[in-house]
Amino acid sequence: MKYIMKPLFKERMQALLPNKEDFEAYEKIIHIPPENFIRANTLKISPENLLIKLKNKWKVIQPYKSNPEIILVTENLIPGGLGNALEHLLGYYYIQEVSSMLPPIALEPKPGELVLDLCASPGSKTSQMAMYMQNRGTIIANDFKLDRIKILASNLEKNGATNTIITRNDAVSLCSRLSSSTLPKFDKILVDAPCSGEGTLRSSPKTFIIWNPKVIKKFSRQQKKFVASTLKLLKKGGTLVYSTCTHAPEENEEVVSFLLENFPVKIEPLNLPLKTRPGITSWKEKSYHNDVKHSCRVYPQDNNSEGFFIAKFTLLEELTTK
Repeated sequence: MKYIMKPLFKERMQALLPNKEDFEAYEKIIHIPPENFIRANTLKISPENLLIKLKNKWKVIQPYKSNPEIILVTENLIPGGLGNALEHLLGYYYIQEVSSMLPPIALEPKPGELVLDLCASPGSKTSQMAMYMQNRGTIIANDFKLDRIKILASNLEKNGATNTIITRNDAVSLCSRLSSSTLPKFDKILVDAPCSGEGTLRSSPKTFIIWNPKVIKKFSRQQKKFVASTLKLLKKGGTLVYSTCTHAPEENEEVVSFLLENFPVKIEPLNLPLKTRPGITSWKEKSYHNDVKHSCRVYPQDNNSEGFFIAKFTLLEELTTK
């Protein structure tokens, strides 16, 4: 079954991609299933040794020299082939779309740091951060729904991520509780926010059906609350990465502009392994802070990937928690 874009969604994407050939490339690729990307879990095995094991069963390559942990399986697989492989069951690799790997790469968590993953389930980015931290330091991995917490815990256990503390809280409530605790300020915070999911059409075609502009406005309000709540937990000079898997400017640049206009933050340029486009500075009747151009848009036709959005901030002045 081939899904079609709702007229308003198509109109919005044509506005974001005004070049006809560019939009046609986008329209074509969103109907093609995503590539088979996996991430070598260096807590258990090196990328080189994993490649040796996997080359006995599949054709695999490392497409990005800067990030050898990113591996692409270049052949067609039987359904469930990646998930049922022994190496996956042992936690040697994690099945993760390549654009989903970008927020932890942007955050650059280091061993010994204190990190908050505000919306952590299913744990793909949490386990990736634990890997970069070599299980040294602490990650507080939070989510709200119990079923999502169970998935998070299972994935962290399978991947051998031992430096994580799982919490179950509403995101804003958690930030309020942590800000009044004796816990030190965080070195780094990831807000991979719930969103309308426009970037996931290739892996989740149901998004074609459930897409709704009212949901975009609802998420935009929620996302602003999330990022504003986290900033009071961040130390001066600390890093916040905000990301979504949507193209909607209301959930992306509008949130970034909200931060830049209301808080002592600086947006940082990003150097990511995928091709990215700069954030847009206006949408419909709204104009955004000029520095939103330093955020990154990831379009599926540029990388044969899913769609994503990433912005990285440095806190210039510690916020009061009163």
